[in-house]
Amino acid sequence: MPYVNIKISREGTNTASTARREPGAWAIALAGLASLAVVMGVGRFAFTPLLPMMLHDGTVNLHEGGWLATLNYIGYFAGAAVCLFIRPDPARMIRLGLVATVLLTLGMALPGGMLAWSLWRAAAGVASGLVLVYTSGWCMQRLAELGHPTLGGLIFCGPGIGIVVTGVSAFAMVGAGWHAAAGWIAFTVMGAVLVLAVWRVFASDAGPSHRDTTRQQAEPVHGARLDGETWALTLAYGLAGFGYIITATFLPVIARQAMPASVWADLFWPVFGVGVTIGAFAATRVGMAHDNRRLLAWSYAMQALGVAIAVVFPTVAGFAVSSLLAGLPFTALVAFAMREARRLWGPQAPRLMGLMTASYGLGQIVGPPLATALVARSGGFASSLACASAALLAGAVMFIWMRRAWPMPVPRQTALQ
Repeated sequence: MPYVNIKISREGTNTASTARREPGAWAIALAGLASLAVVMGVGRFAFTPLLPMMLHDGTVNLHEGGWLATLNYIGYFAGAAVCLFIRPDPARMIRLGLVATVLLTLGMALPGGMLAWSLWRAAAGVASGLVLVYTSGWCMQRLAELGHPTLGGLIFCGPGIGIVVTGVSAFAMVGAGWHAAAGWIAFTVMGAVLVLAVWRVFASDAGPSHRDTTRQQAEPVHGARLDGETWALTLAYGLAGFGYIITATFLPVIARQAMPASVWADLFWPVFGVGVTIGAFAATRVGMAHDNRRLLAWSYAMQALGVAIAVVFPTVAGFAVSSLLAGLPFTALVAFAMREARRLWGPQAPRLMGLMTASYGLGQIVGPPLATALVARSGGFASSLACASAALLAGAVMFIWMRRAWPMPVPRQTALQ
């Protein structure tokens, strides 16, 4: 990864001993990408392609699989909520969360049954919530200081890349006759390699820039308050958590149920990941001057359409288009929402990000139990997917309303003309 050399000279000190190598903008962005690939692509969403393997092995049934997913989302909510009340060293918290994710992924390969797996999935959710918040806040702050704020969108390619790699790997594992436990071990190794690759970037002592940031976070910032606009943003973001989670948890199972003889059923999840990666990369090309709420409204509407297509057209082509359209805005909308949090709260944005992520987590908690309950009643996933699509459309409408209720401030130069 590229680094820039920064020399810090102090009277009475040796220049050679005080020379530092600070990570450059690309190093920070790629480290953030790898961090989210570990905690989201592996720690959270490796469960999705491995669930059909666990069902085939007979280690869990659909109800138990849904419960494991729900516990992970409860942990995610708890991890995000904790961010509202603590102010740790962000880089140290990222490192701890990454190590925990690798160890907890390994735990899923060990014997222990539902009790142990429930604990591991809940703890992995806590780690992913913490790391998402602190990786987003730390990396976006550093990139802004280095004059490359738009690279922040690159960070959110991480979940998509992780989903693609784990999804394609799981497809190959099924073809090779692997058991789910072997898959968990393979993903543990994958996560460990990524953690080692970025370990140095997340140094606890990030130099003067980090100390300035810490001091700013300790100071009150005008506008950092829980007003109507902040609560509306938080609620709308929670709808996104509910809107995508049924697809993200059960997509391979849904496809296998709709097309039991198709060899393509396990590939729709990697297609979803490709969409996630493309959408997140496209977000890096969107300038900071755009109204994030407008971008969010379009993102929610696109994802609502993607989820709905799987209900109307349960075919190979339908699932392929559905997976792509549902994936494209998945982390792009996260990037836009985090940008909006920074616009509203500035250096104190990680606290608002924590609140928003907790709301997102609550939405996720509701999804799997609702889906399994509706499947038990109707025999299929159509009704739960319809509910998810409706929630995303409601979120899009909320952002349109927010643009009218709280217009963007007119730039000073324009106002004076």
